[in-house]
Amino acid sequence: MGRISFSCLFPASWHFSLSPVGLPRLPCLSLRQFLFLVLLVGTLCVLYLLLVLGKGKHSWLHRDKQFHRYLARVTDVEATDTGNPNLNYGIVVDCGSSGSRVFVYCWPRHNGNPHDLLDIRQMRDQNRKPVVMKIKPGISELATAPEKASDYIYPLLSFAAQHIPKSKHQETPLYILCTAGMRVLPESQQEALLEDLRTDIPVHFNFLFSDSHVEVISGKQEGVYAWIGINFVLGRFDHIEDEEEALVEVQVPGSDHQEALVRKRTAGVLDMGGVSTQIAYEVPQTVSFASSQQEEVAKNLLAEFNLGCDAHRTEHVYRVYVSTFLGFGGNAARQRYEESIVSKTLMENKLLGRHVGESSETPFLDPCLPLDLEDKIEQGGQSLFLRGTGDFDHCQLVLQPFMNKTNETQTSLNGVYQPPIDYQNSQFYGFSEFYYCTEDVLRMGGDYNATKYSRAAKSYCTTKWKTLRERFDRGLYASHADLHRLKYQCFKSAWMYAVFHLGFSFPTEYRNMKTALLVYDKEVQWTLGAILYRTRFLPLRDIQQEILKGAHSHWRGSFTFVINHYLFLACFLVVLLSILLYLLRLRRIHRRMLRNGLSSSSSSSTLWLEEGRGASAIPVTL
Repeated sequence: MGRISFSCLFPASWHFSLSPVGLPRLPCLSLRQFLFLVLLVGTLCVLYLLLVLGKGKHSWLHRDKQFHRYLARVTDVEATDTGNPNLNYGIVVDCGSSGSRVFVYCWPRHNGNPHDLLDIRQMRDQNRKPVVMKIKPGISELATAPEKASDYIYPLLSFAAQHIPKSKHQETPLYILCTAGMRVLPESQQEALLEDLRTDIPVHFNFLFSDSHVEVISGKQEGVYAWIGINFVLGRFDHIEDEEEALVEVQVPGSDHQEALVRKRTAGVLDMGGVSTQIAYEVPQTVSFASSQQEEVAKNLLAEFNLGCDAHRTEHVYRVYVSTFLGFGGNAARQRYEESIVSKTLMENKLLGRHVGESSETPFLDPCLPLDLEDKIEQGGQSLFLRGTGDFDHCQLVLQPFMNKTNETQTSLNGVYQPPIDYQNSQFYGFSEFYYCTEDVLRMGGDYNATKYSRAAKSYCTTKWKTLRERFDRGLYASHADLHRLKYQCFKSAWMYAVFHLGFSFPTEYRNMKTALLVYDKEVQWTLGAILYRTRFLPLRDIQQEILKGAHSHWRGSFTFVINHYLFLACFLVVLLSILLYLLRLRRIHRRMLRNGLSSSSSSSTLWLEEGRGASAIPVTL
């Protein structure tokens, strides 16, 4: 009887034959052949499932996309491609008290989705360094010569102009924002300096610049911009649903009858400098006030704004509390403390006839200095000798009155109004002194734990000054820690602890505060938040240009995906159906042979030739 041979383009060991007599039985496969076919079918099924499951908000494709978005921010160190015609630029000049800095930012064309913000990043030169330049002194030093303001700012703008393609100058917005140094000047002097800039800059530069682009911003605005910049870098404004992201329910400002919005939880910001301390965080729920006076004060501390390009959309509407406390920075607090102990000690000496602190033999015992450290304070021509006792707990007690807390509800430092914080669903980042206090000497920056922190601070304070100096000389502390840090680490540790837990009322069990110097290895300036806020309407032009294309882009993308994986399934089914049809055809041929009574091999060969199928052994390739 004739045989049909299946080659299948496999090696010889995979060759098998079918006998017409055996039909309609399936071919008898070896174990290896059977396992191969099972593996082949299983692989096709797995590929299909991966393709189908790759669609959706919880899919691996979705998470992979998120990962790459975050990775792009973390590794954003490549030189900016100034030859890219779709790249836009923006300039922010920070006119501070000690000097002025220019920052150049860039972003690709908006994707046309009103849910997304501009992807703004700091521009980098050919050496991959941020395009930043600083000059000294501050512009406020020109208060008596306002006509020199434009000459003062000229080098910064020339520097920016050299890095931005000339063809882009006309559409590059320029913002000149002045902070602390200008705030202390009389309004007439402020306006004279600003007017000179408004008049002369358009003469020398072709940037997108108007009178409203140069101003003195308040401390509240500066705090809001810093909050925006940090949360932008952290990706908290990306409204992408992800089960791994913490969410918060938000009552959108101005929409009392609207359903609460659920979105990503933003991070609060704590920043303690040398002179002041600032706190900024989102207030997701509508707040109530204990009195009309408190409500009036709160209006100056709460900022409500829309970061989105469409005023009618509420997904980017935020209510942020910002408050700055002058005199509550680390160095200013130490100065207030020293002034207090000098005046108090001298008065007690006079009243009680004592001589405490008048010499190194009878020093004032300071619990906020390391054990046995000797120091000397000069105040108004008078000296006070100190010796540290390193008592962290006692230091906290003597610092409590400096918080200026009141008995009124919902208040913080200096009795200033503070909206309630959901300690169970919140996150804060502590910068500057919050980081230095935990990391420079104690080496425990990052996730903050009050119990571990206070234990480490106590251990440091009770360590003899001689031992601390030996450790410092051996380089056991952070590279930028100096003797000043060593001397006042005990005081600043207690001050930071008191401000955080007593002043701002964070419970000692709070575990969701991170101390940091950088965010994703980058120093985040408030200027990033400023340009994000001030360019928030720019995406409108891209959205309007892509209305027709954007109207069906989502449908086209979804349709393409559906076509792709259904086409894959269709091809798989067609191949499977072809195999089945071929086997059925072989079965029909076999039945025809039986009906014709063909039993010899020669008759079988003749029948195959009549069907146009060749000789007695016909190789069939699948």
